[in-house]
Amino acid sequence: MGIRFTVLSSGSTGNATVVDNGETKVLIDVGFSAKKMEALMKERELAANSIDAIVITHEHSDHIKGLGALARKYDLPIYANEKTWVELDRQIGVIAEENKRVMETGGFEEFGTLRVESFGISHDAAEPVGYCFYEGEQKLSVVTDLGYMSEKVKEKIIDSDALVLETNHDVDMLRVGHYPWSIKRRILGDKGHLSNEAAGEALCDVMTNKTKSVYMAHLSRDHNLMDLARLTVNNIVQERAPESKQLRLMDTYFDRSTKWDVLDSE
Repeated sequence: MGIRFTVLSSGSTGNATVVDNGETKVLIDVGFSAKKMEALMKERELAANSIDAIVITHEHSDHIKGLGALARKYDLPIYANEKTWVELDRQIGVIAEENKRVMETGGFEEFGTLRVESFGISHDAAEPVGYCFYEGEQKLSVVTDLGYMSEKVKEKIIDSDALVLETNHDVDMLRVGHYPWSIKRRILGDKGHLSNEAAGEALCDVMTNKTKSVYMAHLSRDHNLMDLARLTVNNIVQERAPESKQLRLMDTYFDRSTKWDVLDSE
């Protein structure tokens, strides 16, 4: 059937996405308790024991909160690079050695016909990554938690059928918000989070006629609004790429999952 995916939830309180090609189901991050993860998957008629593997982007709690518990309960293999594993070992409890899999940054793993590639990104974590998923000619890219979109990252995610892309904050809302300046500086820095404007600009550089949908992810509940993120990104895209009529800007949610999105098989 090709690739389908659902963003189970996304935001500062937790993140998780499932990618499924009909034979293999891969979970990206486990940012909620095992019980909450089971409930989110149930919304999409997905059983937790049907997951074949977990891939981790980085070790921050909103991406690994329930990782240890879920992996132990369902005997799931976890893939992360070595530096991330150093941090995971300190946070998630005992994991069976056979389920601790090293996937180096820039490497590939194959799960049947589903091919997964990791790539480095800029964030204040040990060795954070994004992922591209390939099935035949189909490509899904998932990239959040990055301070800026480097040319190397753009090269990895260009020409995707669909993207899960960070639109974390509106710069003006963040600047006048209640956070201490030290935290604002971190978010705005090169190892922080991508703003609506930066996401829109980057999207114009990586989208092609093949790109059909972009899921705006990891929104700040304090310094962004979904309508504002969508308006900002759309305005930039329409100004720089007015011919991109087929592009759909899709919402993600901090408290519920998105509907399954099936990539075009053509």
